[in-house]
Amino acid sequence: MSDRPCIFSFFAGSGFLDLGFETSGFNIVYVNEIFPPFIAAYRYSREILKMRSPEYGYNHGEAADVTKLIVGTEAQRLQELVKDCRKSHHIIGFIGGPPCPDFSIGGKNRGRLGDNGKLSASYVELICRNLPDFFLFENVKGLWKTTKHRSFFESLKQQLVEAGYILTERLINAIEYGVPQDRQRIILIGFKNNFLQEIKIAFDKKLISEELFPWNNYIVYPQEKVFAYPWCGCEPFKENSLIPCPDGIPEELTVEYWFRKNNVLKHSNAEHHFQPRAAITKFAAVQEGDNSKKSFKRLHRWRYSPTACYGNNEVHLHPYKIRRISVAEALAIQSLPANFVLPENMSLTNMFKTIGNGVPYLASKALAQTILNFLTTSVKNTVDISRVSTT
Repeated sequence: MSDRPCIFSFFAGSGFLDLGFETSGFNIVYVNEIFPPFIAAYRYSREILKMRSPEYGYNHGEAADVTKLIVGTEAQRLQELVKDCRKSHHIIGFIGGPPCPDFSIGGKNRGRLGDNGKLSASYVELICRNLPDFFLFENVKGLWKTTKHRSFFESLKQQLVEAGYILTERLINAIEYGVPQDRQRIILIGFKNNFLQEIKIAFDKKLISEELFPWNNYIVYPQEKVFAYPWCGCEPFKENSLIPCPDGIPEELTVEYWFRKNNVLKHSNAEHHFQPRAAITKFAAVQEGDNSKKSFKRLHRWRYSPTACYGNNEVHLHPYKIRRISVAEALAIQSLPANFVLPENMSLTNMFKTIGNGVPYLASKALAQTILNFLTTSVKNTVDISRVSTT
């Protein structure tokens, strides 16, 4: 059995967040996802990447409903798995990003009472019942910034504090970590107070100070610098045009750089894109770089993408082709490795939905490395973190 810190993953989608943790030194032992096409894509991509299956398998279908993991036979099974994992003296973490349209500024905005909004409360309840050594909670910025939803977020945090967790939070932007995308998300991370005591980390009563938690260690492009660069504006669309990368901008944050990096025209998902019909004339009329409207946004090849969100009729157009972007191109915008592939038998709608829902790979990897850095730096040489037990 692996001696790496163990991860129980919830709302896993097709595994973008998990992949970042796996490649950073964590061991994904349990995967929870209720939507069958997503879990099928999770399995498929891991086979292509030659990564082993989770030790405790995939929990999917109706059994993956997190409300069933709080009470009943599924809840008992999860508790037994966590207990079994403890026998190997692993550090155990829960990670997850509950579906968030109920908190999204551009989404349903139903908040805590919406079907998806309730899942955030269920995830927190799941944490409080199973008491992992640490957890990561990811959600849209609306939960953190919108007054209507902020009180709910604060109540979730209070519940976690009462369960014995010491918290730290940050509104991140994926572009900070090298993702070619302007995508803000709230990240809440918590550690059990007795766990921190065991590994000799000093902390305040409720919060881990910003000086102690290394939020900035893996930021490559600070936001204040990123958005100050002279990014390209809009210019007339011309099919298959050639435009050199302008000076003065970080090319590695542009969609064209990632299209080339991932060789998207040769990617297995290169031909997976919605075919234009009556909208071809409209496609050609949108300038390169014009993303001012909710839908029919045309990316600029030498600029980062707006948030990768492909539902609710939001259409992202290719910079210099008369079509929507392909699945391969969307995966590149989410900074996935070039060899990450979605199954061909997955519907286009589900392909784009799972991509838009996922945490960008480089952001997930940076978050995983930040947590690991916090643990290993604090432990120093006095305790082997792979042997820490909180029983």
